[in-house]
Amino acid sequence: MTNEKRERQRANRESSRVEAAREQQTVQSRRRFIYGGLLLLVLLLGGAVFVLTSDDDSDTAGTDTTASGSAGSDTDTPSDSDAATDTPTPTATECPAADGSSVRTIDFAGPHPVCIDPSQTHVAVFDTSEGEIRVALDTENTPLTVNNFVTLARWGYYDDTTIFRTDPSIDIIQGGSPHTNSPSDPGPGYTITDEPTFDLDATTGQVIGPYRYEPGQLVMARSAGPNAASAQFFFTTGTNAALLDGQGSYVVFGDTDDSGLSVLQEIIGLHAATGSLGGAPSREVTINSVVIEVS
Repeated sequence: MTNEKRERQRANRESSRVEAAREQQTVQSRRRFIYGGLLLLVLLLGGAVFVLTSDDDSDTAGTDTTASGSAGSDTDTPSDSDAATDTPTPTATECPAADGSSVRTIDFAGPHPVCIDPSQTHVAVFDTSEGEIRVALDTENTPLTVNNFVTLARWGYYDDTTIFRTDPSIDIIQGGSPHTNSPSDPGPGYTITDEPTFDLDATTGQVIGPYRYEPGQLVMARSAGPNAASAQFFFTTGTNAALLDGQGSYVVFGDTDDSGLSVLQEIIGLHAATGSLGGAPSREVTINSVVIEVS
């Protein structure tokens, strides 16, 4: 083989090596571009998920446990300290058995689906240690609130709980805390939407609603801010409840009859100045069960 031929072969091999190296570099560059793009996409998606799921619970899970103050102030209102729990059981897609036979559950992954027929009449029957309280629930004006209460009752949420607060200054008795039987109960793990949507006072930022209060009503307690009720409730037992009219943001979703009001007044008559909110029954008042009658 001549020197000239060997030189051409060596040149061809060198050219092939350079071309192969250039092609490999191009492939690596493409891979870096693809991987970099994918990483950027993941980071962007991750940031979007954080923005969509991150929330400030300060307005929806308050911890107001202050003692009673002057009538109508934030310190003497029926606050609900419910907050999210760590062990949701079951998912929010489930409805309990209408006959109340489902296994008792007090922690949930989120608000309940619609489990009632608002066109039907719903009556909540409170079997308490002081007597029976029958409450006609207002499905016409507060279907979301009634649905939440009925569904919790059918899960047994309120069974074997206590009335943990009495307050004659605003004529209320409060309950609905199965974990702790206190205002600091963690609640079912969610909050519900106000009915109707409330306004915010331009000066104080306080939620202002249209409700007016009179004896014999079943009302949702709430913490500060909009959409802040979940499970705690209170009954109005006398005319002092009208001192809450200036706020009007506690959703009234049921009324009892004269017999039920008599039981409520007996309970508040047990008031003793004790507890974190300034008053509780002098003896334990138990809610044995809440049964829902439908017709």
